[in-house]
Amino acid sequence: MRGLRKAYGPREVVRGLSLTAERGRLTAVLGPNGAGKTTTIECCEGLRRPDAGTVEVLGTDRSARGADAYLRERVGVMLQEGGLPMAPRAGAVLEHLSRLHARPLEPAALLTRLGLEDVARTSVRRLSGGQRQRLALAAAVIGRPELVFLDEPSAGLDPQSRLAVWDLLRELRAQGTSLLLTTHLMTEAEELADQVVIIDAGRVIAEGTPQALTGGTRVQVAPPPGTTAEAVAAALGAGLGRAGQAALAVVAADDRVEVATPAGVVDGGTLAAVGAALTGAGYAGAQVSLHRRTLEDTFLELTGRALRVAGEEQA
Repeated sequence: MRGLRKAYGPREVVRGLSLTAERGRLTAVLGPNGAGKTTTIECCEGLRRPDAGTVEVLGTDRSARGADAYLRERVGVMLQEGGLPMAPRAGAVLEHLSRLHARPLEPAALLTRLGLEDVARTSVRRLSGGQRQRLALAAAVIGRPELVFLDEPSAGLDPQSRLAVWDLLRELRAQGTSLLLTTHLMTEAEELADQVVIIDAGRVIAEGTPQALTGGTRVQVAPPPGTTAEAVAAALGAGLGRAGQAALAVVAADDRVEVATPAGVVDGGTLAAVGAALTGAGYAGAQVSLHRRTLEDTFLELTGRALRVAGEEQA
């Protein structure tokens, strides 16, 4: 996507958004409610026409003549809501879709994989929300697509079903399938994504690997009683510098001190250096622990908004 824009009346929900999702990788798009995630994905899927900008999918201009027919065979789509007929039985829906593709996955095996074998003869209308969600995922991947768009694939799922979905997505990626998903579950993005894109107010505000966005693992030091984080940080930084550990960044944060490594990985040598520097500075009683900064920490810091696990903009 390059310079993507989309407005609904006077409200512009996507404002010059640009991003690239690489082939064979899983790209997760995160953002607060109303950030423009669903609208962005729908422009990629061809369900909405952008007001400006370009969208290229699998090397094809989305607006080009014949693009819809060409991409329909190669792209799978799982909508956030809807997209499934309500009257037929779940198994019949998947059987029908499999006959539309040259090399489909086996419908019965896919139903079993996603825990739907017991409801194969139940009408879609009578399925629970989580069961419909899993059936929609099965429908999106039944044709072995090269690229799959997934809008909130784990929303409303119980832990067992979520793990089954994650396992399937990992397997698809390992087979070379490209996946682009939106999610409100930070753990889902951390567990699955090769690349994370955070958008807010219709623009990309951060992107990178989960580790690059979180900064990896850090050492946390709780100052002993009667001391301040600033005093401990100053002494610790000086001690690490004298020990040839100047690459370690020492920062006083509220009531603690954090030590970060350039690569975001803490090994035994790092812990030993921090312990020796604290002891040398007279702070042997300081408590030392490891802290792994999460993607949710980064998300809230960047967007400044509370995170909701479910729900999404209706744009």
